[in-house]
Amino acid sequence: MGDLMHALPALTEAKEHIADISFDWVVDKNFASVPSWHPLVDKTIVTDHRNWRRQLFSKKARESLQQVLNEINGTQYDLVVDMQNNLKSALVSFLSKHRVTGMDAKSVREYPAHLAYSTKINVDKDLHAIERQKKLLAEALDYSYSMKNVDYGALLETFIEPNINLPNKYVVLVQNASWITKQWSIAKWQKLVKYFDGKNIKMILPSGNLNELERAKEIASISTNAQAIDLMPLNEIAYIIKNANFCICSDTGLAHLSALSGTPSITLYGPTETALIGTYGKNQVHIVGKNNDINNIEVSDVLDNLTKITTD
Repeated sequence: MGDLMHALPALTEAKEHIADISFDWVVDKNFASVPSWHPLVDKTIVTDHRNWRRQLFSKKARESLQQVLNEINGTQYDLVVDMQNNLKSALVSFLSKHRVTGMDAKSVREYPAHLAYSTKINVDKDLHAIERQKKLLAEALDYSYSMKNVDYGALLETFIEPNINLPNKYVVLVQNASWITKQWSIAKWQKLVKYFDGKNIKMILPSGNLNELERAKEIASISTNAQAIDLMPLNEIAYIIKNANFCICSDTGLAHLSALSGTPSITLYGPTETALIGTYGKNQVHIVGKNNDINNIEVSDVLDNLTKITTD
């Protein structure tokens, strides 16, 4: 999900150079909300990569893939660019009838994705993901990019208010992460909950699946000020994050959503190279665990950094 958000500023910048530009976006159904937030995206073409992978040779998977290809091939695009440059996106690029622009062998996120592209562009891997996306699209469309102004361009008013009772003031604790190396321990989350509880601060804990929800409930169980909310669509979680006073996040897609929303946040990192794919925006603080271990981050480290994102 963070990868998709990293691409949004490239679209915003393209508009500055090509006034009438618009985009269609091929995206996995689980994250189809993300491109819809940008006003330059006319249509989303939804894939089902997870099921394709699970049922690679099934009739259902083949039919689903063919439907996506029919949508892509049914439009005469001026340019097709693979902004993800991984094997999943390269598969769709390779099977489409269009000549696709992507990164070269030294630049792609997953080798050998570059084999799917007719036009290959070199993009330094030492650049932040947002800058890599900006450079790729700028070179594909023949203009010069800039990092002076990084504008996600998202229409935050399109986020949907969930049907729950939100406090007037609250913080969001994003405890979930897809990799265990990105998960701060339950004990440390609970210690942080105790601190906020002592300040009578309301806490909201979102989740992305049932396992994460159970973990959130365990963390929240020690305080009546903490609420592990039920699973809900991304547009509704986005509303909650946008309206929070601040967020404390694991290294996950919702951390990038906080940056996109302009919500002050502290994000906890283990093995991630924050200079390359860390959250990007105003009032974003990164704490990296010693020896790249997220559980070497102490609650005191988080509290010491709160003054950087709060005024109270």
